[in-house]
Amino acid sequence: MLENFKKYLIEQGYSEFTPAGHPSTVYDYIKRVERICNRENITVQELSKNISFYVEKYGPLGRESEFGKRSHNAYINAIKRFEDFTKRY
Repeated sequence: MLENFKKYLIEQGYSEFTPAGHPSTVYDYIKRVERICNRENITVQELSKNISFYVEKYGPLGRESEFGKRSHNAYINAIKRFEDFTKRY
């Protein structure tokens, strides 16, 4: 599933690599989705089935909003993109 998420992000115009050749946004978002799964002790498939719950939980008014805001909102942004992906596939 994460491989398809990677393809989706690339199709949406997210950078796979920086100009210097380092992993960029695509890999960062995948890493953050995996971190949420580890933190919640769930699989990626479980996350996809209940994505709206986790978007709310890590969103601005959720009980895990402080975690969601880390790294300039990277965690909540990553799971929101994952939500977009799950709605399309």
